[in-house]
Formats: sequence, structure tokens, C-alpha cells
Amino acid sequence: MSVRAIGMLAQARNFCRLGGVLRQSNRYAVGALNLTLGTQRSPADLSYRRFATETKQADAPADKHEFQAETRQLLDIVARSLYSDQEVFVRELISNASDALEKFRYTALSTGEAELSGKDRPLEIRITTDKPQMQLTIQDTGIGMTKEELISNLGTIARSGSKQFLEQMKNEKQASDAISNIIGQFGVGFYSAFIVAQRVEVYTRAATPNAPGLRWSTDGSGTYQIEEVQDVDLGTKIVLHLKTECREYADEDRIRTVIKKYSNFVGSPILLNGKQANEIKPLWLLDPQSISMEQHHDFYRFISNSFDVPRFTLHYNADVPLLIHALLYFPEGKPGLFEMSRDGNTGVALYTRKVLIQSKTEHLLPKWLRFVKGVVDSEDIPLNLSRELLQNSAIIRKLSSVLTSRVIRFLQERAKKQPEEYENFYRDYGLFLKEGIVTSSDSAEKEEIAKLLRFDSSKAEGAEGRMSLEDYYTSVGLEQKNIYYLAAPNRVLAESSPYYESLKKRNELVLFCYEPYDELVLMQLGKYKQKNLVSVEKEMREDSKDPSAATDYGEGSLLRSELDSLIPWIQDELQGQVVKVKATSRLDTHPCVVTVEEMAAARHFIRTQSHQVPEANRFALLQPELEINPKHPIIKKLDKLRVSDTELAKLITKQLFANAMVGAGLAEDPRMLLTNMNELLTKALDKY
Repeated sequence: MSVRAIGMLAQARNFCRLGGVLRQSNRYAVGALNLTLGTQRSPADLSYRRFATETKQADAPADKHEFQAETRQLLDIVARSLYSDQEVFVRELISNASDALEKFRYTALSTGEAELSGKDRPLEIRITTDKPQMQLTIQDTGIGMTKEELISNLGTIARSGSKQFLEQMKNEKQASDAISNIIGQFGVGFYSAFIVAQRVEVYTRAATPNAPGLRWSTDGSGTYQIEEVQDVDLGTKIVLHLKTECREYADEDRIRTVIKKYSNFVGSPILLNGKQANEIKPLWLLDPQSISMEQHHDFYRFISNSFDVPRFTLHYNADVPLLIHALLYFPEGKPGLFEMSRDGNTGVALYTRKVLIQSKTEHLLPKWLRFVKGVVDSEDIPLNLSRELLQNSAIIRKLSSVLTSRVIRFLQERAKKQPEEYENFYRDYGLFLKEGIVTSSDSAEKEEIAKLLRFDSSKAEGAEGRMSLEDYYTSVGLEQKNIYYLAAPNRVLAESSPYYESLKKRNELVLFCYEPYDELVLMQLGKYKQKNLVSVEKEMREDSKDPSAATDYGEGSLLRSELDSLIPWIQDELQGQVVKVKATSRLDTHPCVVTVEEMAAARHFIRTQSHQVPEANRFALLQPELEINPKHPIIKKLDKLRVSDTELAKLITKQLFANAMVGAGLAEDPRMLLTNMNELLTKALDKY
């Protein structure tokens, strides 16, 4: 291996050790490297730059060695590997220009009139495109640079002039606004220009009296030139001579699109070929009382790329535990197909100091809140060098927790203050809330989301009568330990359900769940405050296990001796399908009912997986019990038919069981009933 190759290997190894920033596609790291480019060296010497380090002390005098780094390759790492998208160079250069304007604003306020030139000039960023020349120019009217600052700031990779400026202002109270508006922190943004440029020229003039105009230029090969020139405006102008394959960035529409995406909310005006390109204000940083409804509508349409208006608006600011500015919208329109899918991204964009970091940010809000649109801006979010990847998952988790809790609390407030509007919202987006209960691992969060659920109940009907779990909890006495619910396709079937009969006679309050997944949600929730959530089917099965359950089945029922003969006979006829047959006093108008241990889970299994399991195995998994009503005419007639007409009795028994399975929602395909039903009808009509 050559000496140069060894040097390059050492460079890459130490980049990783010092920088601590890794990318998936390239494991080089740039980190906090201060690589000063030479100004007066031959091409051979200029290929390398030195990093001095001391060896471990020993008895003999220590030798000092130097790391070598090829500047061209380092710029390639910055330009090609650090950023995932070409277009972000526009964001980086606009951010630098914005910082220059902020530095000028602060300096103008903190120094005398004689110490600064051009205090009254407009502070703005001007961008010019030139297609024929394949040039892009980004100019600011900010603080400008001296020759020493050019060498220090542009001649040193990963040395942030903005960060140094912030360090100088840390102890100055009046600098708080300037500090919050400064974007740069890593010192590599300028070099993103080499993603698209083959040559870069910088014209600058410092905002100090009698400062000369300067021209800095480089092709990124390892050298740069500085010379004094005439007719340079105060501030800084960067001219990018674009590579042929990157000529698209000399197009006005292309640059306007990038500005709108990343830098639309930069505090200073951005003029693109003389027209302002960033007219929308960062509403999340304004006083909520000063924002009109029309501004909210325009901003919502901008960030959501939709044409509806927001249903609810949450404007949230916090200083602790994290500094957060959030503006979140709840759409008026119904969710689309992409939002219904859990594979879709969340609709919240992440900004830091008004500069876009990610337009669709994973883990900022949980998946079940993916319908929420808006912006979150936080200065506490740790970023990597390219300002594209989030770091420190503990802070991100904390931010997500704070935002999620605030969204839940906001919806709870809307449910109380705007019940009609919330009811409409729940009808469209209730499914997402239920998903939140199923997917959340935090029991306290589950219960908070559960306060947002709404159900019909046995004592009320319609939108006005829909009841929350909190309403149920407060309407029944403390002595009642359970909250009862019944799953059915609609109210008519719920009220006529065999499982509801006994509770209806006792005038118990029951929630009606019409959606197939409602009972799974309540089963997942388990409890609400101190009360258990219990399905009426499970309550019926548990009650029948009670040894003190009634043995008096009512007037006109079969005798105990008749039941002792009928029950074993039915169990023999349904062998392999039921695990047990027993009499019950809890039925009134129905001849029989099927119960299983966990009805919600059983129904879900039937809907999703039962087709993969043979019928015999299916019944073995379900373990159904058949409970018969000894006073029902069909059951009493069946007892006689098993002696007088065994074949008809068998057909009736099978039909009763099939009917009970359909009523329980446990029949894989109700059409399978037709075969047995036709046989039963044929047998019943034999006499005619």
C-alpha cells in the first residue's frame, strides 16, 4: 500500500472517530473538522492538509506526526455523501444568507452609527437564474466578510461562522432574538454548492466603513483565490457556475419550487428574479390572536397540499420540557385511502428556526395521528451535519410524547366545548382513535384516548344520545364493577340479541358497538378507571359458571328429569361441535344461544383466519357451549320429537345450533345453512 493510500485510510478512520456522523451510504464522517485550505501553495502541496496530534508520552522524546487529507476528496464527501438530495444546497445557501442578515441586524442595534455602513439598506436575499450561462446567483445584503473572515470562514471546512457568532453573544441579554434566528451551526453548508457547481465565486464587502470589495473563487480542487475588486455591494453574492448535468438549477421555476419546499418561512424576503418568493408567514411563530381565519385556511392548504379547510386548529407553544412551536390542523374532509393505510407517512413537517428539516417526519407523532397536518418547530431537536436526520432518540420520544398528549387533551376539550363538531369529527376519524388504543403501549395514554370514544347505548339513541365511557362511568353507581357492551351490526339486532335479554330485564346500561373492530378495541382496553369492560356474551358465560345460578327455569319449562335426558342427547348429536350443553334461565324469547370464552377474539378469528383451519379444528379452538331455554316451545317440542321422530329432531338440533352460531357472529359462511334448512323443510313437509 502506498504512503498516500495509508494517509487516506487514516483520514477516513479519524473522520469517523472525530465526527461521529455516519451515513448509510457512506461511512465517512466530516464532524468538527477544521481543514484550512492553503492560499499560496503549489498544486502538489495543495493536495493535502495537516492535522497535528500528539503521541502518547514515553521515556524518549515524543515524535509529532501529521494527518493528511486530500481537499478534493473531502469536498466530494461533503457534496456527494453528506446530503441525500441535490436540491438542499439551495436551502443551505439561503440559510447562510439569512444568518448574514441576522448578524447585520444585531450588529446594527449594538454598535454606533459610525461603525457600520449602509444601515438603512433593505435587508433581503436576492436570487437570480441565468439559463444561457448556466449560472445561479444567491446574494444577501447582510454583514459581509473581510479578507480575514473569507480565509477563516470559507477556507476552513466545518468551521461555522454562525456558531462562533452565537458563542460571542451568549452572555448578552439583548441577543436572544438574534440567537433564535441564527440557523447555521456546523460550517459545511456552503460547500453543498459543489453538489451542483463546477466553480464557485463569492463577491463580498464587509459592512464596515471603507471596507474593500473582495472576490473569492475556487473550483474545489484544493486552491482558492482572493482578490480586491471594484463595484461590490455591501453583503455577499455567491455565483454558482453549474455543472452541465445540473443545469436545471438555472431554471426559475425549479428554484421557486425548492424555496417553497425548504425556505418559504425564512424571516427575510427572498426575491427570485425580482419577485418575492416567500410570501407566506410562519404562522406558528405569531401570536395566535393575531392570525385570521383566512390566514389559517391559506396556510393549511399550503402545508397539506389540499383544497379543504381545517376542522379544528391547535396552536401550541411551550418552553418546558422542550422549546416547541406547533401549529396543527385537523382536516374537514374525510380521510383518503392513503391516510387509512398505516403505511402512509404522518402529515406533520419538522422545522428548526423556520427552515424545513423533514416534510413528513416519522416518530414525531404516532401513526394513529397520521391524519393531523401541520408544522412543529423546535430548536432543541438534535440534527446531523446535513440537517436531514434526527439524532438523540430520547429527545424525539419526549417531543412525541408531549405533542401526543397535547393533541389528545385538545380533542377532549373540543368534545366538551363543541360537541356537535366533535361528533362529526368522530364519525370521520374515530377509526384512528381506536387504532391508537390498540397500538399504544402506554396504559395511561390508552385511557386518555378512550375518553374520546363514543357509542350508542341501550338507554339512548342517535347522535345526541351517543355516550362516552366517562358518561357511562358517572351514570352508574360505584357498586357496579363492570361496563357492559354488546357488538352487533345495528341497533335493531343489538336490541333483539339473545345475549342482551337478561340485562334488558334487569334494566342494565349497555353500550352498543356497531363496528366490527369496536369490541377488539374495548377488549384491548380492558378497564376504564376502576371498572372492567365486559362484553354481554362474556358476562352470560361467566354467570352460567356460578354454582348458585338459578335452577328454576320458570313456569312451563321442562322438568329437571326431562332436561337430564335431553341435554346428553343434544350433546351426542353435536359431538365435535360443542364442548358442553346446558340449560339457562337467562333467555326469554330465544330457544338457545352459543357462548365462547372470548367472543371478540373468536369473531375476529372467524373473519380473518378460519378459512385456513379445517372445521373440526375450528370448533376445537372456539370451544363453544350451547345454552338452551327449557321453557321455549321449540325446545319443549324437540324433547318430544327425539322420541317420536328422531330424524326430524336431529335436523332441528343442527339447525338450532347453526342459527345460534350465526347469531353469535361465528358462522364462517351463513350460506352453508341452506343445505340443512332445505332438508329440514323437506322432512317437515312429508306429512303434507
